[in-house]
Amino acid sequence: MDACKLAYNHLLINQKAIAGLLESIVLKFLSFVSKNLILAIPVIMLLGFGFGLLAPTGWLKSLIVPLTFLMVYPMMVTLKLTKVLEGGDSKAQLLAQLINFGIIPFVAFGLGQYFFPAQPYYAMGLLLAALLPTSGMTISWTGFAGGNLGAAVKMTVLGLILGSLATPFYVQWLMGATVPVDLWAVFLQIVFIVFLPMVAGHFTQSYLLKKHGQKAFQAEWGPKFPPFSTLGVLGIVFVAMALKAQQLAAQPAELLQLIGPLLALYGINYLLSTLVAKALLPRGDAIALVYGTVMRNLSIALALAMNAFGSASSDAALVITLAYIIQVQSAAWYVKLTDTLFGKKPVQA
Repeated sequence: MDACKLAYNHLLINQKAIAGLLESIVLKFLSFVSKNLILAIPVIMLLGFGFGLLAPTGWLKSLIVPLTFLMVYPMMVTLKLTKVLEGGDSKAQLLAQLINFGIIPFVAFGLGQYFFPAQPYYAMGLLLAALLPTSGMTISWTGFAGGNLGAAVKMTVLGLILGSLATPFYVQWLMGATVPVDLWAVFLQIVFIVFLPMVAGHFTQSYLLKKHGQKAFQAEWGPKFPPFSTLGVLGIVFVAMALKAQQLAAQPAELLQLIGPLLALYGINYLLSTLVAKALLPRGDAIALVYGTVMRNLSIALALAMNAFGSASSDAALVITLAYIIQVQSAAWYVKLTDTLFGKKPVQA
């Protein structure tokens, strides 16, 4: 009897050791990937593109919502919810919306008129890519770069609401067309992208704090969650590339024509946001400002493009698809530059 009990206890110890080893390997791998997104993202883009050429992709659309949740939820577990409701970042919020709605749409419009004077639907795609600021990636990239997550959450909510309300008016004013926007769908997206992960993260944090205490949470449990956000980011990249692979492969010559204007748009956006952030904001708010003004909700823009312009919708959609590629890749590179641009994140006591 004692021998059986001893063997059982030995088995339990071995199982816990194996589980601990596997957990350590997974976390180390995800941390490695998080620190090397510049390499990981192109690899996933190529895999997604190849998958989209060789296999049916319709079913991948069902993964977008859970992957978005996975992208944001781990970051929310370490977020102190009260900070979202606190003041202190009003200047960052005001500057973000000024850039998002007072400058960048007109930059996109000007680039569209210059590069596509005889191709209005390409110009429309460029404008749509600039009109809907912030997405779940705003929060994730801000977290990767060590920025102010509370400020990023507020920018995401404000950007999506204001963008959904303003886009039809901007498009009608600048392009002479009317774009229908399903506000309820936008609000549902806000719920899925921000509020649901925020609530789930808050309850997870409260449970872990109650069970393990503040010190253990900060030192042991909290750091385990953010690396999993990487899975969501890479999953979204894979799905986006797979869904658009056939379209990209069918129009290879046109890709080069569209890259220049998009690089100019994102380059101007990064430069402007970085200069404003460095001059006027502390490090955390500055990083949130950059990602709150450069990251665009291209999924909503793509949906509008595909549904608003009939047979010409593919032209506008192609521009937005390429914008997604540039946006994700540039965001990964910018993470590498944040310490150089804004200084290292202060060590919290």
